[in-house]
Amino acid sequence: MGPTKDDYLKPDYPCPVYGTSMNITHNCKGVLAAKNGTGLKYDDGKLRYSLVPPIAMKGLAEVLTFGAKKYAPNSWQTVPNGQERYLDALYRHLEAYRAGEKIDSDSGLSHLSHAISNVAFLLHFENERE
Repeated sequence: MGPTKDDYLKPDYPCPVYGTSMNITHNCKGVLAAKNGTGLKYDDGKLRYSLVPPIAMKGLAEVLTFGAKKYAPNSWQTVPNGQERYLDALYRHLEAYRAGEKIDSDSGLSHLSHAISNVAFLLHFENERE
């Protein structure tokens, strides 16, 4: 009996096609996938955006859409002293939520959606400084 497919997945098992060349495990997995007629995609170590709750993404998009209509698209990026101002806005939205107010009276959107947006802005500013 010849090697099993599990043998080819072992990092130290010599691949019949590539021998002991670099990336032997990946190459042998590719050979097996081709023989089995299955697709292969290496996602190990990559971000899994599917884990982000859709409601969080929707809330962020709603606040950004509201802001684009009220001001201009992406105008938050050029607000003077934006980092300090959006940090203050983050705390205002969190404190309103803590006090029991779920919806922002100006936008009609969730205070938590505004908070996510403010955190996104702060991450942007922090990344820009680096």
